[in-house]
Amino acid sequence: MKKTIFVFSALIVSLLVLFQLSRYSYLTGNLNIEIVIAIIAIIFFGIGVYINKKSLHQKKDQTHTIDAHKIEQLGISKREYEVLVHMSKGLSNKEIADQLFVSESTIKTHVSNLLVKLDAKRRTQAIQIAKEQRILTST
Repeated sequence: MKKTIFVFSALIVSLLVLFQLSRYSYLTGNLNIEIVIAIIAIIFFGIGVYINKKSLHQKKDQTHTIDAHKIEQLGISKREYEVLVHMSKGLSNKEIADQLFVSESTIKTHVSNLLVKLDAKRRTQAIQIAKEQRILTST
């Protein structure tokens, strides 16, 4: 994270220096405005290609396997796991109940059980813990 912040900070400073130099060159009459704009556009294009290339070649996280043993160890039932998956999609209790063909109070019970089993206080915290423990995929 610190590296990313440093890179973008350096990029911003470089662009500011470039704009100041181009303004100075234009004001002194050594350069036409079209040439300045073309140089800035080429630099932005190069930076875009570099960032795109860098982001495409990053290694993807290979921990997309779900730890079924951990699910059993925590005592999460199949229905609770289905509710957890739907929670991770951002669905409300009512939407989950409609999709699983059960009442909303049943979903509330499953959510409460999941919060206890995952030792979480909120739904978002439960999802985060589940991803950290490889109960859910982090996609």
